Amino acid sequence: MRAVTIPQPGGPDALVWAEVPDPEPGPGEVIVDVRASGVNRADLLQRQGHYPPPPGASAYPGLECSGVITEVGADVAGWAVGQQVCALLSGGGYAERVAVPAGQLLPVPACDSVDAAALPEVACTVWSNLIQVGRLSAGDTLLVHGGGSGIGTFAIQFGAALGATVLTTARAAKHDRLRELGAAHTIDYREQDFAEEVRRVTDGRGADVVLDIMGASYLGRNVAALATGGRLVVIGMQGGRKAELDLGALLTKRASVSATSLRARPLAEKAEIVQGVRDEVWPMVTAGAIRPIVDRRLPMAEAAQAHRLVESNEHFGKVVLTIG
Repeated sequence: MRAVTIPQPGGPDALVWAEVPDPEPGPGEVIVDVRASGVNRADLLQRQGHYPPPPGASAYPGLECSGVITEVGADVAGWAVGQQVCALLSGGGYAERVAVPAGQLLPVPACDSVDAAALPEVACTVWSNLIQVGRLSAGDTLLVHGGGSGIGTFAIQFGAALGATVLTTARAAKHDRLRELGAAHTIDYREQDFAEEVRRVTDGRGADVVLDIMGASYLGRNVAALATGGRLVVIGMQGGRKAELDLGALLTKRASVSATSLRARPLAEKAEIVQGVRDEVWPMVTAGAIRPIVDRRLPMAEAAQAHRLVESNEHFGKVVLTIG
């Protein structure tokens, strides 16, 4: 088969579309012939040499895909050759075929089967962090940073579908589309202090949950934006790794700060998250409350161009790589 390889870490041109050995299904795994794969920032970090795949995972980038099951390994129940699926991966999505643990498979929901490749990683990340960690519920106020990203566009829709009031930060050019997705208030992070804006639009109360992709550079303002009992959930470090935390402010608000990642979790934890997404999120997709937001599709062999686009932050939603 062919796959996008990384012979040496580097810029987008480090990605090489090459012939590689076919994967073999291990116990509890299936082989999926890939139709499309979503591009995530973790793929960019892997290409740069900063985010290696966990032990035992494919060396090729790609944390989600859609396609068709073509082989079923031992000890797999409930899945069969010929089924259209999408999947959460630990790696290997930028390829013509990939081995997937059965617990990380999802049926293609009520959307285009190519666009379905844009859902598993963001759906699992958002559901696990907003529900399992952030305990988001109807009536809460949710602040989503990076509203125009794949995570952001999904989190806005999910929060709105759940009955939360969603606030989001993004470039001003993206605000109209973010309001169409369900954002009640949009904040231009380049021109406005988001913590002040959150307090202003909530009459000083603050946000119950903050979903943050920035990390260090936003830590102080995120805490300032929290409501009493608020939960800050950090899922990215685009703004750095280290910052000073005012524990007094946290104590006064009886608030919490959590940080999570998804890729290296044990298989059982991933399977639990995938099942939660299937039970609670897929019905929202079927009902039309959530849809995959795809900026554009590019051929898998043009993965370098897809990475340049994501690095530019000019895209809205997800970039999807396609085969065939």
